[in-house]
Order: sequence, then structure tokens, then C-alpha cells
Amino acid sequence: MTTIHLHQTTTATPEQFIAGLTDFGPGRKELFGNSADNYLEVHNRGPHDADVTEGSSGIWERLHYDWSDPHHVVLTTTDSNLWGGASSHTYTLTPQPSGKTDVDVVVVRDGKNLKGKVLAGVLGVVGSRVLGKQFKKSVEAIEARNHGASGPDAQGTGG
Repeated sequence: MTTIHLHQTTTATPEQFIAGLTDFGPGRKELFGNSADNYLEVHNRGPHDADVTEGSSGIWERLHYDWSDPHHVVLTTTDSNLWGGASSHTYTLTPQPSGKTDVDVVVVRDGKNLKGKVLAGVLGVVGSRVLGKQFKKSVEAIEARNHGASGPDAQGTGG
């Protein structure tokens, strides 16, 4: 099992970030590069939770999204071709006095088969760098969607 911690500071409010995180419409890949439209299937969506299958490049997972707490969003893996057990994504959104929001993410990857265990091991070595770059792009895309652009002072510290 691999645990990866990521951090960014964004100009988006927690509400704006959650709106981007839970936008399961076409073009989701523009916000989240590992969520291709041809994998995306919304099984159920309520006011504060959703059951969604997403993925890309041969890797998919079905996730239960829970955003009932506007500062703590939990995505729990319920099925996947690679991930099982304790696999999840947990977003903690902390508003700052400056108007910015700190976004901390904990990604847990628990391989359920040989391919998943090998990939989890690889992520243990390069995950912060690789997933950190993708996370930074996602934060910037959410900022651009809400503010028209992201400036240099909107950059976080990466993962």
C-alpha cells in the first residue's frame, strides 16, 4: 500500500474547488487528466455524494464521492481493475485569511492484484512528483475556470 501527500494553494474557494472536483460532465479530462470521457460513467448522484466510474489508459476505478463536509471530500474506491482495500483520495480544503484555499490531498493506492501492487510500488517512488504535476494542472484548470487565469502567486508548493 502506498500513501502520497500533495499540497497546493489556490485562489479558488472551497466551493469552487468542489464544483470542479464534482463536475462529471463531458470534458472532465480538461480538469482531471486521469479521467477520460470514454471511461466516465455516473451511476448515481445526490446533492452531496456520487457513485462514479472513471479512469484512463487502461486503469479505471469506481469511486464513491462524499462532499457532505465542504472542507473534507472523500473519494473511496469501491471497485477497480487495479485498486482495492484502502484505496482512496481525501481532499482537505482550508480557507486562508488571504482569500486563498490550501488544498491537501492524501492518495492511498492499495493494489488488489499483481499489476496494482507493482504500480502502487512505482507510485511509492515517483508518485509525489508524477501525481503532483497532474494535481497542479487540475488546480490551475479549476482556477482558470473560475477566474479566467491563474497567476504566479496562485502557484502552490506542489506535491
